[in-house]
Amino acid sequence: MIPLTVPHLAGNEWKYVKDCLDTGWISSVGSYVNDFEKRMAEFTGAKYAVACMNGTAALHVCQRIMGVQQDDYAIIPNITFIATANAVSYTGAEPLMMDVDSDTWQMDLNLLEKFFIEETKMMDGKCVAKKNNRRIGCIMPVHVLGNMCNMERLMKLANERNIPVIEDSTESLGSSFKGKQTGTFGQMGCFSFNGNKIISTGGGGMIVTNDEALAKKAKHLTTQAKIHPEEYIHDEIAYNYRLVNILAAVGVAQMEQLPAFLKKKKYISDFYKKYLNGVGDIQFQKVENDIHVNDWLFTIKTSKSKEIFENLKKADIISRPFWMPMNQLQMFQSFWYYNENDKSNAVYHNCLSIPCSTGISDDDLALVVKKIKECF
Repeated sequence: MIPLTVPHLAGNEWKYVKDCLDTGWISSVGSYVNDFEKRMAEFTGAKYAVACMNGTAALHVCQRIMGVQQDDYAIIPNITFIATANAVSYTGAEPLMMDVDSDTWQMDLNLLEKFFIEETKMMDGKCVAKKNNRRIGCIMPVHVLGNMCNMERLMKLANERNIPVIEDSTESLGSSFKGKQTGTFGQMGCFSFNGNKIISTGGGGMIVTNDEALAKKAKHLTTQAKIHPEEYIHDEIAYNYRLVNILAAVGVAQMEQLPAFLKKKKYISDFYKKYLNGVGDIQFQKVENDIHVNDWLFTIKTSKSKEIFENLKKADIISRPFWMPMNQLQMFQSFWYYNENDKSNAVYHNCLSIPCSTGISDDDLALVVKKIKECF
């Protein structure tokens, strides 16, 4: 069986986990949590990093910190993993789904600008929807598959309307725009270390920010808002969202290998592009100028995606269709989906992610290519 994308645990994971077990430091207090945060801050170029239990928790906490409230709108791309929309719902706000660009599969910034001009107004320093005066609480761009939109343009649109930006960078560790790492453009950025991500702790997430006050608030809210070192005194309702030391130990080991992982992901991407270029109607995700991608999950776009999926499955090769657009999920069908030609639907029906684990061999890559070509 050739898996889609699995963790590559070939470094000091066993050593660091054993250290946690030998010393008894397995819970949320321990040196590896602090070390993991430090390494993430250094890698991304952020001043502060706060570890939490997963990327969804990170998105939830960041929205609360940035003041997203009941009945606000939170703008998200219509193509994303469901955690983005779910995290909005946890706050009592409502996801406002923005259609995506048909080539990059990122939030369509031309459409976003049109939305602001035609559908919103400024009222008491806040950007609100004309139709009901509900506030736009935040914009959460999702760097889908590690790609990015023009973050300078997005930040300009947001800043002009006093809207905070929370980056869903859960798929994009190692990606950058004009040399600046993902997660560091908005007020806060969120990463995920789920089992399929470019580095993995099994579960786990990270919040990054350049604002000390926001970082302290994130640490406070993810540790049950405890304000006394000995007594159980808490000053607000908060969450048990802190990452545990034993998983952070895996994260530290994974961070040590991240440069090698990024190099291998680039190799895999180049391999597929070389041998699938010009095959049938296959297209690759477009990467705009000034953007460097981490090549996290290699995905092709073709009208034969379903045939390819079945052919790979027969050969015991795992592939996955793209996420169903948020507006098509039953929980969100009645919510605001802003679009012109529903490009998300075409992206969804024609995209297929194919095997790209960092440990994949050239022979396996060649077999995947062979099975895809058989469908044309």
